[in-house]
Amino acid sequence: MTLLETLVWVSITTMVMLTIIQSVQYFYRTNTYAVEQSAAITSAQRGIEDMVKRMREAAYSSNGAYPVIAVSSSSVAFYADVDTDPFIERLRFFVEDGSLKRGIIDPSGDPPVYTNPEQISSVSDYVRNIDQNVTTFRYYDLNGTLMTNLSDISGVRFIEVTVVVNINPFRLPNQFTLRSTAALRNLR
Repeated sequence: MTLLETLVWVSITTMVMLTIIQSVQYFYRTNTYAVEQSAAITSAQRGIEDMVKRMREAAYSSNGAYPVIAVSSSSVAFYADVDTDPFIERLRFFVEDGSLKRGIIDPSGDPPVYTNPEQISSVSDYVRNIDQNVTTFRYYDLNGTLMTNLSDISGVRFIEVTVVVNINPFRLPNQFTLRSTAALRNLR
């Protein structure tokens, strides 16, 4: 092989390698957002599934209090058993700082009281409900009528959850909306 042939071979190989490397970099740059958005949506789906499961299992507290504690358009608080101990925990799901969060209070004492500090964890990030003016929680009564008076917690029988997810609201694709519902089963 002559020097000229070697130079041509090295040049062509270098150009091919650079083209492949640039193509891979371009692919990752253009698809990073899609992968991140997909991960955020999957996280939100899992969070909503867990939340709805807990809502369906709402129960009277360990001290006999009514299952539903408080309701609003951006939060809901109720009692449900989230672990394997014999006590019912106090749960609160709420939207704050672009996240859907869950707060849990374990009862203590005899009779049980819910005075322990609330343990807060994130259920889903990149939640844009407040930015998009979307109501997170809607409540329905026994007849399936949307409740407008949220002070009557004893009338709540059905909860609709809506979560808007978007990791970057200034970039396409637009937000992804997830909805689920839960009927409160253990009410008397």
